[in-house]
Amino acid sequence: MQKELYTKIIKVEPQHIDTLNHVNNVVYLEWVQNMGGYHWDEKTNGKYDVEYAWVALDHFIEYKRPSVLGDELVVTTYVEKCEGARSIRHVAFHKNEKLVCRSKTNWAFIDRKSGRPQRIPGEISELFF
Repeated sequence: MQKELYTKIIKVEPQHIDTLNHVNNVVYLEWVQNMGGYHWDEKTNGKYDVEYAWVALDHFIEYKRPSVLGDELVVTTYVEKCEGARSIRHVAFHKNEKLVCRSKTNWAFIDRKSGRPQRIPGEISELFF
């Protein structure tokens, strides 16, 4: 399956900066989660939000170089695969075409009514490939 990239630009603002004068690690985690949500929203237009949700099972984040106030980050995400009730999503942050940070998150697809994992319907997984 061909992966489909979703891209967004994030400008580093004062609230993103920590005591070491670079983007705080927790901020990257928030951006990782947000990118998944933005991509989901663009592809589904809220069509499935009443019935389903995504829950992060684990995150792997690798930091390569710092970002500082005023930097513009090109952030890309794509879904690597959907299998059963799980999906793997990658997010990468670049500054001046150099990798700043990358992540890999294992997500579970949840039925909102039962709160339990649910197999990802083909019509949903097909949206991301």
